[in-house]
Amino acid sequence: MDWGTLVATLGGGGIAISGTVLADYLRHRHESDRGAETRRRAVYIEFISAAGVCHARLRQIAQDPGAEADLEAATRAALSEAAIHEVRERLFIDATTTVAGAGQAMFQQLRLLQRVVATGASLTSRAFHDVYHPYLAAVWAYRVAVRTELEGLPLSPAVFGWDGWDGKDRCAICEEAGAGGG
Repeated sequence: MDWGTLVATLGGGGIAISGTVLADYLRHRHESDRGAETRRRAVYIEFISAAGVCHARLRQIAQDPGAEADLEAATRAALSEAAIHEVRERLFIDATTTVAGAGQAMFQQLRLLQRVVATGASLTSRAFHDVYHPYLAAVWAYRVAVRTELEGLPLSPAVFGWDGWDGKDRCAICEEAGAGGG
């Protein structure tokens, strides 16, 4: 019996099996990473969409605050009907730390907007604009964090021809207030 042939055969078999196991492990890990990225992308979009639904309802209420019998209840309903709390919890579970932080900052600004609208602030009031523009800035900070994470691509207001993310440079009400000295 030629021991060299046997050792070479066993060594080659061991290498082949090790290579197969390693390739399978790497494939599984890649699929798992891709699944996590898909879940994160979905929850990131769901969160910004829920915030958008809530924001639209709050703006609708602020167009005519007197039309609501109970502003506090109507603004709280805007949050719950958009399911922002549930999506936020999923965001905390699946998001990276950076995106979760940006999402929480955006949520806090949305809650401030909700509270101001609940006091009867209209779209054209100073109180509304004092919280509205920081909310817009937080929305864009969230978008930038998501884009940076998922695509690795920067985004700046200048891309859109804007001075800043908060929208003050595009707000007729803020421009009018600035021209009027207040």
